[in-house]
Amino acid sequence: MNDWLLLILSLPTENATARMRAWRALKAAGAAVLRDGVYLLPSGGERRVALTTIAGDLGNAGGTAYLLEAQGEDFAGLFDRTAEYRQLATDIDLCQGDLDRVAATDLARLARKLRKGFEAIRVIDFFPGPAQSQAGSLLDALEGAIRARLSPDEPSPRAAAIEPCDPAAYRGRLWATRKRPWVDRLASAWLIRRFIDTNARFLWLENPADCPAGALGFDFDGAAFSHVGERVSFETLLASFALETDPALARLARIVHYLDTGGLPAPEAAGLEALLNGMRAAIADDDNLLTAACGAFDFIYSSFKETP
Repeated sequence: MNDWLLLILSLPTENATARMRAWRALKAAGAAVLRDGVYLLPSGGERRVALTTIAGDLGNAGGTAYLLEAQGEDFAGLFDRTAEYRQLATDIDLCQGDLDRVAATDLARLARKLRKGFEAIRVIDFFPGPAQSQAGSLLDALEGAIRARLSPDEPSPRAAAIEPCDPAAYRGRLWATRKRPWVDRLASAWLIRRFIDTNARFLWLENPADCPAGALGFDFDGAAFSHVGERVSFETLLASFALETDPALARLARIVHYLDTGGLPAPEAAGLEALLNGMRAAIADDDNLLTAACGAFDFIYSSFKETP
């Protein structure tokens, strides 16, 4: 037997704005319509807060609302999201079909929009079934294919313990990574120069196999610092040099992770991606590209320090 929350409401007749606000809030909360003026959600703290907020807003706007608890009949079928996942899967298939015809950066933007759509469905999928996992797998595969186009030599994650490193042993070194760096390599190089090795020199490799024996490689298979488990190279460096306790760096890490491998969306990601894309298109020399990107990361880091 399931527990339910029932919101019985009468919308204000002369306040169209309040009515629209209530309908949108109910849709965003994932509420099902039991009958005219009666909305239903599975019992839960966050869902109670959402319905209480809607009820309060309606009361202030001249309507009436009653929030009740109920127990009994199984209404899970009213929350079936299969049709929404099916439409999402269709959109993913269309994007897959464009992999060889559309610029990878445009596809990446579309994939992030699809990921946002998936997350919006997932959070109101109160009784998940095979449709959710199937749509998620399709989206993972699409994001992987797009990353392969953006960075053909993207490193594979390895299972390993991250050993602590003494920054004193990593000063004045030559660091090497793949040429035409994208977000993880640019952010990692910025982190190295700002927090690990202020006199770092960087070598941009045509092929990771050409990494000199004396160089410290990062963000490629076999490098000293690369993807470990769920961590991207930037996060591996944070963990290796005990920098994870800096809240601003941790916040930046979430953006880098999202732009590099997907996952939970970060609100600032789209702006950083657009900025780095513009730099990459306008600056052919990788040293100059890093200099410009370091300025961007400096400003973002300062902003995060000011607004934790």
